[in-house]
Amino acid sequence: MSEVTPVVQGRNLVKRYGHVTAIDNSDFELRPGEILAVIGDNGAGKSSIVKAICGATIPDEGEILIEGKPVSFKSPIEARDMGIEMVYQTLALSPALSIADNMFMGREIRRKGWMGEWLHMLDKKEMERFARDKLTELGLMTVQSITQPVETLSGGQRQGVAVARAAAFATKFIIMDEPTAALGVKESRRVLELILDVKSRGIPIILISHNMPHVFEVADRIHIHRLGKRLCTISPGDFTMSDAVAMMTGALEPPESVRAA
Repeated sequence: MSEVTPVVQGRNLVKRYGHVTAIDNSDFELRPGEILAVIGDNGAGKSSIVKAICGATIPDEGEILIEGKPVSFKSPIEARDMGIEMVYQTLALSPALSIADNMFMGREIRRKGWMGEWLHMLDKKEMERFARDKLTELGLMTVQSITQPVETLSGGQRQGVAVARAAAFATKFIIMDEPTAALGVKESRRVLELILDVKSRGIPIILISHNMPHVFEVADRIHIHRLGKRLCTISPGDFTMSDAVAMMTGALEPPESVRAA
């Protein structure tokens, strides 16, 4: 596995906010086709390192490599243009807009010819067709209409729209921040199925979660973050949920074989 070029890799990343060090010489690695869960106690810095990878935070030190090539994102838009998508815990959806409009927010399709070039008129039909196709691919066409406002959807359906949007445009990988945090049992199950479906399409996923059963169910590897840096990376098949929680809280030292270098 060491010969496989990671999809994204962080080396010796550092981010300071005054006297507070959010990321302390931390490494990060996402391999092709995998679901990498990132876990850690509150304040451990797991969100900070993921934000650095997607351009939301600019590291003070260290380097980020995408498929072995150094990159320096100045904003999340630059990361998105490279094929990196993020599903935020808040979903980042506009409730008053339709499903199709939310799918294309910030990357709307204009009509061909002078109507699009000069009048900036949008190709609503094409956007609705594309959105309907992507939702159907993921088995999400239980909504009444692709043109209905997002505010009329259930929590699980809204999460599905956010996941479908990410899957539709991601070419490198997707970051999911607590995708099941505000959902019930049934809707959480559907989101986990969506995550596995997206993985089956060859898109690697970074999953930030506090839900240990969900992490151990879908993750291929688990990145444990503690005190601003990667403590270790473990396989769900080799350790228990109790072991993982004990490591991330400092109650258990990880074996030398899985510790971060």
